[in-house]
Amino acid sequence: MKILVAVKRVVDYNVKVRVKADGTGVETANVKMSMNPFDEIAVEEAVRLKEAGKATEIVVVSVGPTQAQETLRTALAMGADRAILVQTDAETQSLGVAKTLKALAEKEQPGLVILGKQAIDDDANQTGQMLAALLGWAQGTFASKVVPAEGTVAVTREIDGGLETVELKLPAVVTTDLRLNEPRYASLPNIMKAKKKPLETVDPASLGVDLTPRLKTLKVAEPAKRAGGVKVGSVEELVAKLKTEARVI
Repeated sequence: MKILVAVKRVVDYNVKVRVKADGTGVETANVKMSMNPFDEIAVEEAVRLKEAGKATEIVVVSVGPTQAQETLRTALAMGADRAILVQTDAETQSLGVAKTLKALAEKEQPGLVILGKQAIDDDANQTGQMLAALLGWAQGTFASKVVPAEGTVAVTREIDGGLETVELKLPAVVTTDLRLNEPRYASLPNIMKAKKKPLETVDPASLGVDLTPRLKTLKVAEPAKRAGGVKVGSVEELVAKLKTEARVI
């Protein structure tokens, strides 16, 4: 079984995000970038499935600028076999990425597509669901456990009430949650080997995909600063403040 894994280049999760002075977006110049953490989990799960003999090839794909090659090389160092960069300088949005992945899935014919449940830059949580709908495939979102079988895959999902296990007919789309696994660190020998693994660069137009943004960002602003807390002298005073000031009771 071939596995297709989608990864995204985002601002590193350890970096404090700063809004641009003109409010058009967040500052990315001279900012450390890395692979989206949920996508790291997706790559790790694909590698584990291959190590268990459940997969034969892992193809990682990213939609973004030339610098996204670094993200793909990281995935190759973790254990992926080859990479595809759909190169574009346009703002990537969920629907455009889903259409791109659909075109690649039809070309590569994977048995399973794995991607993070959301990216930490836009928190959209849409691409996996859109991809499954476009392909007409089964989907298992927020996965905390993935167990492939003959022609099917059992996915344990994180839901509000606890856990839910669904059985999907392959091919299928799975999006990963935090509890699925802990991604490995790429060793130096594997980082060197990754430099020799194939990385193909394609143009969105060659896939028949238009990545022109459908949504326009009007303004980006930092959240309002929280007011300092106050101490109250009694339960009665606390209740009064909750009623008159907070208006929550």
